[in-house]
Amino acid sequence: MNLYEKLPSDFLIDFYNEICKNIENGILTKAMYYELGLITMVLNQRGIILSKPTDFEDVVKENNIMKLIS
Repeated sequence: MNLYEKLPSDFLIDFYNEICKNIENGILTKAMYYELGLITMVLNQRGIILSKPTDFEDVVKENNIMKLIS
């Protein structure tokens, strides 16, 4: 179980949006997309679907996220 699975959904959604905003503004690097991927996976398990940034798939490959989880 990762940390994100322990957090409430509304917190995860706000955190996700804040990370996206900071990436767009150049405050955070695209390496943070891995965190977005982990958050997205937890929210998807809870039935909450968020739109991903347009270049998300280019930066994050699902296989890499699965390696981080295991």
